[in-house]
Amino acid sequence: MAVPYPPELRAALAQVAPGRALRQGIDRVLQAGMGGLIVVGDGPEVLNICSGGFLLDAAFSPQRLSELAKMDGAIILAPDASRIARANVHLVPDSSVPTSETGTRHRTAERVARSLKVPVLTVSQRMSTTTVYVGPHKHEIVPTARLINRANQALSTLERYRTRLEADTAALSTLEIEDLVTIRDVVNVLQLVEGVERIASEINGHIIELGDEGRLVRLQLVELMGGVENDRRHLVRDYRGQEKKVSLDSVLDALTSLSTEDLIDPTELVHALRLPTVALDAAVAPRGYRMLSRIPRLPDQIIERIVARFGSLQKIMRATIDDLDDVEGVGATRAKAIKEGLSRLAESSILDRY
Repeated sequence: MAVPYPPELRAALAQVAPGRALRQGIDRVLQAGMGGLIVVGDGPEVLNICSGGFLLDAAFSPQRLSELAKMDGAIILAPDASRIARANVHLVPDSSVPTSETGTRHRTAERVARSLKVPVLTVSQRMSTTTVYVGPHKHEIVPTARLINRANQALSTLERYRTRLEADTAALSTLEIEDLVTIRDVVNVLQLVEGVERIASEINGHIIELGDEGRLVRLQLVELMGGVENDRRHLVRDYRGQEKKVSLDSVLDALTSLSTEDLIDPTELVHALRLPTVALDAAVAPRGYRMLSRIPRLPDQIIERIVARFGSLQKIMRATIDDLDDVEGVGATRAKAIKEGLSRLAESSILDRY
């Protein structure tokens, strides 16, 4: 599943997550009513913009960080924040680097982060906030209690979406068996799938920020998201356009890149699927990937061969055991299991509907 933060920002947020020594040090600075400028990285490119200060090379501890924050200069840490390299340093970044900040400390932090690609943290004495800068990215650290509340609200929303998704997916299965699927039916399910993925992505971001405090949130997310990614992939494989030059991953990426506004517009989803028409009431036939994936112990390569042989779910369901046995790698035993599995799925889907 996607995560709302780029890798470099995720790594920086993990370093200041609750339970980490660096976060404890920052909390001590805030509790003392002080501010600070912290650079996480002591490579040559960082030292080249340092002026003044003094060399420490001491093991990191939250107490040492809060004591050193009493001085006005920046504090330079090792890349893993395990040691304090320098303190009371004046930073002289490239003044031509653009910045949207107004305060001196925050302008310096943003310029250093943009030019050197190292995490820079600012602790604001006046606002009692901590901000992380990495490259062009800026993120304000949210207090743990507030972040847990956000995560719980997102989990509640995800649970409601997942319930709707299961109901609509079951209805789509029935329509597939009866050969009554329209593009509108597919789009409705796909909108819910993408919505679930985006809510989960937001929760994943909260988990990164929560660190050790996010264990329970992570467990609930794993439970709620079980099978969603596979269903999404099989759904797209079933209904994407026939253009062979366009890979499955390209279609999935196109869906992921849709904005929230585009996701609400059915025609945008139709375009992302590369379907030849945007008529929502037009009939469309599934290839059979999603239904076959629900048969236990049926490998993906066998599913691929069956779909390549028959072309659509309806033809697969009408195939005899001998027809299925003719597919390479299936065999008589597996052919019988596929036939019986599809029959059970058809019966349960129709019973659920009627």
